[in-house]
Amino acid sequence: MTTRILTGITTTGTPHLGNYAGAIRPAIVASRQSGADSFYFLADYHALIKCDDPARILRSRQEIAATWLAAGLDVERVTFYRQSDIPEITELTWLLTCVAGKGLLNRAHAYKASVDRNVEQGEEPDAGVTMGLFSYPVLMAADILMFNAHKIPVGRDQIQHVEMARDIGARFNHLFGNGKDFFAMPEALIEESVATLPGLDGRKMSKSYDNTIPLFAGARQLKDSIARIVTDSRLPGEPERP
Repeated sequence: MTTRILTGITTTGTPHLGNYAGAIRPAIVASRQSGADSFYFLADYHALIKCDDPARILRSRQEIAATWLAAGLDVERVTFYRQSDIPEITELTWLLTCVAGKGLLNRAHAYKASVDRNVEQGEEPDAGVTMGLFSYPVLMAADILMFNAHKIPVGRDQIQHVEMARDIGARFNHLFGNGKDFFAMPEALIEESVATLPGLDGRKMSKSYDNTIPLFAGARQLKDSIARIVTDSRLPGEPERP
């Protein structure tokens, strides 16, 4: 039986160790298995949610593509593509938006984090929240369901997106399938030995936060990056924070 594998990386900055550990390495390992049909892409539509600098997105696309190849991706065995080259993905996004529940999207981690941050700062809950940010789990669902992917190699923090794709796809199948499933139900593929890597400031390592350790950093840049990592400043013997 053929297993279809799919994953992508958002093109908002230089690829880093978190990308390699959470997505690139497990995806390449999975693509080498017998019976694997792999689809890997540069998620430049997703980049527009967090980045409005075309030059940065272009540079990131090139860097991430080069990283996939340098890490050992065999383009003769996989389908390797740029998200924006497939207009049917955004067409499917609209069709899925028409069946995706607002309550489901309200629970998306990125949206909830933005609302919580606004409330903490005394702002309106939805201040600065675009429809791109709110509904991007639907675009991610379209990425996955478009190719009827079975396994999605992701970091632990991305499991919710795969679960939402399942929910949206199942709803579409129920409404329009007439007893036949249009979409396969995807499952997250997690390497149990891989944890979410913290960035230089203690948050999740992310290109959007600029808190990353570049994957191909030189010795000096690597040393400077490590020196910036936020560490515990308490003195020996001081009590732990609960």
